[in-house]
Amino acid sequence: MKKFKWPIIIVAVLALIYFATTLIVPVQYDKTLNKTMALPPYSVSAEAQALYNSLDFVADLHCDALLWSRDLTKKNSVGHVDFPRMQEVNMALQAFTIVTKSPAGQNFSKNSADAFDNITLLSFLQGRPITSWFSLFKRSVYQSRRLHDFAKDYNDEFIVVKSGADLERLIAARKVNKNIVGGFLGIEGAHCLVGNLENLDKLYAEGVRMIGPTHFFDNELGGSAHGITKGGLSDFGHQVIDRMDELGMIIDVAHAAPAMIDDILKQTTRPILVSHTGVRGTKDNIRNLSDDHIRRIAANGGLIGVGFFKGAVNTPLTEGIVEAMKHVKSIAGVECIALGSDYDGAATVPFDVTGLPLLVEEMMKQGFTESEIRAIMGENVKRYLLDQLP
Repeated sequence: MKKFKWPIIIVAVLALIYFATTLIVPVQYDKTLNKTMALPPYSVSAEAQALYNSLDFVADLHCDALLWSRDLTKKNSVGHVDFPRMQEVNMALQAFTIVTKSPAGQNFSKNSADAFDNITLLSFLQGRPITSWFSLFKRSVYQSRRLHDFAKDYNDEFIVVKSGADLERLIAARKVNKNIVGGFLGIEGAHCLVGNLENLDKLYAEGVRMIGPTHFFDNELGGSAHGITKGGLSDFGHQVIDRMDELGMIIDVAHAAPAMIDDILKQTTRPILVSHTGVRGTKDNIRNLSDDHIRRIAANGGLIGVGFFKGAVNTPLTEGIVEAMKHVKSIAGVECIALGSDYDGAATVPFDVTGLPLLVEEMMKQGFTESEIRAIMGENVKRYLLDQLP
């Protein structure tokens, strides 16, 4: 028996080191990537706070909190969003978006799908199931189920919205209890389908209701705004768009190459949205929407979620967010504007979710009316989802 002693000890020590790593390293990594420019608590004028408090429905179209190892049922000092902070700021609905792959050296201009994948390493360091270390599809399933598990653990105060009926239930419940909040699932990049159309139906069954065809690199569906080809939809991409339309899934063209946006607008029979973006009218780069695409998305009944991060808007960021909104309003009206924070998306933002009243104050300063503020802060999202969710 003695000859087995040292191998057992070595395995035990390695297991202990790995366990300690999963507890310490992901939290520190999270802290370095998901920052705010100012720490809570935040204060605004009495007038702005009163208007914010009167908002019936506050919603945001993009948050990557499921990527990280935080327990979203607890108030965290790390990152931007969790359920208690949503309740604290009276937020009704958050889109929780799933990230399955992120290329090393990620940048706005040119990324290769063959680059080392940061999410593989992150999944290992977080101690996530081994099946998700090497499968993009299983990563998306795992993150989807995390949101459902968090909802089960939150004393009936969180609703996963999968249908128009679910959203109506959330709206009705909040009239009785403002602590009831909700979220719906989206995915950044359909590379997680791994070229298999049947996986789209499987993700729909997991509760996913919004998908962006591409993220930071080209994939089987076609070109990313940050990829190499900058191309339109592939044959497989056309098949995915058709099936998403059949299922009633929301098409999110954030990160899509302009040629792909053109192809999707020609093909889809339903209004699309951009979950988190800037606009070239105030911040000119390939990440952001052209005036032509703003007009066409708005004319088709779609939504444009304005991002809170430096690549989307000018600094100071809070002013820049509202400047981008003003530009959209000037060419396409207010009905298409929404919040698209990119919370917890490895981005530095001006404030966490509890700082949303600061945005109301800035909108008031820049001349938005009360009805316009209500629309942008969430009523537009509510109307869109009631129309588009199955």
